[in-house]
Amino acid sequence: METIPLTKLKLNTSGFIKEINCKNNIKRRLLDLGLIPNTKITPIMKSVTGDPMAYEVRNIILAIRKQDAENIIVFVK
Repeated sequence: METIPLTKLKLNTSGFIKEINCKNNIKRRLLDLGLIPNTKITPIMKSVTGDPMAYEVRNIILAIRKQDAENIIVFVK
């Protein structure tokens, strides 16, 4: 299995969250939104400027800033 930052995951390609290395307040918020280890995450849409991006997690769509997505490590099966 390959581990990469969430920002490197291609559109419509699923990965699974391995760890979140964001600052404590951002990390807590992401965990509260359901971004916990082994959760499937799929980038589904990029904004015009490329930041933020929309991700599907647990049947909801979240917008995550690039600077935060770089600190989310995912693995691809």
